[in-house]
Amino acid sequence: MPTAITPRPATGHVGLNVTDLERSIEFYRRALGFEPISVSTDGEHRYAFLGSEGVLRLTLWQQSDGAFSANTPGLHHLSFEVDSVDQVRAVEAVLKEHDVRFAYDGVVAHGEGAASGGIFFTDPDGIRLEVYAPGGAEHAPAPSGSAPTCGFF
Repeated sequence: MPTAITPRPATGHVGLNVTDLERSIEFYRRALGFEPISVSTDGEHRYAFLGSEGVLRLTLWQQSDGAFSANTPGLHHLSFEVDSVDQVRAVEAVLKEHDVRFAYDGVVAHGEGAASGGIFFTDPDGIRLEVYAPGGAEHAPAPSGSAPTCGFF
């Protein structure tokens, strides 16, 4: 068996291709609270670095003219963790103000009887997103039964 890599790397930021940089910056800022750290809208190289409390979490690159595809290899969905189901519901309320398309109605458990759960929705380019809490969803429905909810939206 191969030896594990040491140190084990942690996920840094995630980069997403978007079709309209300004629209995506506004979505991630207003709907999820990310702050612009650096933005370039000049010429062909349009991008934004977004974060929270000065820490880079998400980069947006305007270099796509298509739509998100669940049918090709690549990103399945991007997930954001919060501390509680109440915080998930607070994010949901803000998203509803922005007419976001949800995969399920309300908070759902990750699987039947699972403590973790969240909301599942798409950004303006159709990129699948999740906001979840590690506990507190024990009594929420699991639309996919025992299958992991986040894998089937």
